[in-house]
Amino acid sequence: MASCNCMMILSRSYLTALSPAHSFSSSSLVSFNPFSRIEPLHFRPRRGHPASKPPLSVSASCSLEALIFDCDGVILESKHLHRQAYNDAFSHFNVLCSPSSGPLYWDSDFYDVLQNRIGGGKPKMRWYFKEHGWPSSTIFSEPPENDADRAKLIDTLQDWKTERYKEIIKSGTVEPRPGVLRLMDEAKAAGKKLAVCSAATKSSVILCLENLIGMDRFQSLDCFLAGDDVKEKKPDPLIYLTAAEKLGVSGKDCLVVEDSVIGLQAATQAGMSCVITYTSSTADQDFKDAIAIYPDLTDVSIIKVEIE
Repeated sequence: MASCNCMMILSRSYLTALSPAHSFSSSSLVSFNPFSRIEPLHFRPRRGHPASKPPLSVSASCSLEALIFDCDGVILESKHLHRQAYNDAFSHFNVLCSPSSGPLYWDSDFYDVLQNRIGGGKPKMRWYFKEHGWPSSTIFSEPPENDADRAKLIDTLQDWKTERYKEIIKSGTVEPRPGVLRLMDEAKAAGKKLAVCSAATKSSVILCLENLIGMDRFQSLDCFLAGDDVKEKKPDPLIYLTAAEKLGVSGKDCLVVEDSVIGLQAATQAGMSCVITYTSSTADQDFKDAIAIYPDLTDVSIIKVEIE
């Protein structure tokens, strides 16, 4: 029986993990300005990450037929962009969880924790308001008390946030993470199926892909799924199970590229191997179930090593 071994090759001799501290510290509100500068990322060295060791290669036995990318955190470093868009929405609609405080503001440390626990924008807000109280706003002068009004509040905030996020992406200041485009092209050239699976809204993911990987690569994808396409968000495996079905391949023959433990759990529960390319906010997560862990995809290549 024919079998194939697929190997992730890393030629970099030493990797340094970078991560910010995680806490729930508060920050003062920055007034909303739709043309404000995008907040920069800040990195701080962290010792002891598994990827700081110098492995030259990590292998996984598989019959690799499909390569699947997450979008946010993998194709682009998006955490600070989404957080900025949420805070702009909270300011725009004067979202007040406490009458004595200013508009809701998610600081960087808190958002690191939030995004790595809950996938999808609406679930994030729904969880936050259930924990901290439903807010007043220019949408509802009093905190909504029934499910219909609460859904309207979240839908309105999410829609406005998505449009703000689009403005940021269209600004021309955002680029794909290192190695992403080359790896996509390499997979296609090798005859592998290529897919993108993201928990974000379809409109925002389409915009990111059109602007960051280009129309030709986007249109050549064999499968594209967003949060709108599935009922359950990551870490539920549904989006990856659906992708495998649409691609016509077995989960065990798919390799997923993720940046967070939520995505890793979704991939492994779908029976797929997963490579982690971590970000500043996910570098210290537990990726023990990943077949490889890298700071980015610069030196990562998928090659067929042996066919028997």
